[in-house]
Amino acid sequence: MPLIHLVIILVVVGVILWVINNYIPMQSTIKRILNVVVIVCVIIWLLSVFGLIGNISAIHVGK
Repeated sequence: MPLIHLVIILVVVGVILWVINNYIPMQSTIKRILNVVVIVCVIIWLLSVFGLIGNISAIHVGK
């Protein structure tokens, strides 16, 4: 994946998160949880893209 695609995806995710935080009325705790979940997902995705962790689809939760 080219670097420009990574930057575009990160900018789009950031803008979407900013719009949600600023224009959708929610409790601050829910916004904080949403921010943490999005950031953790983006970090895991970036680690997978750069090959520092294995394939995300190989990760199973539960049985």
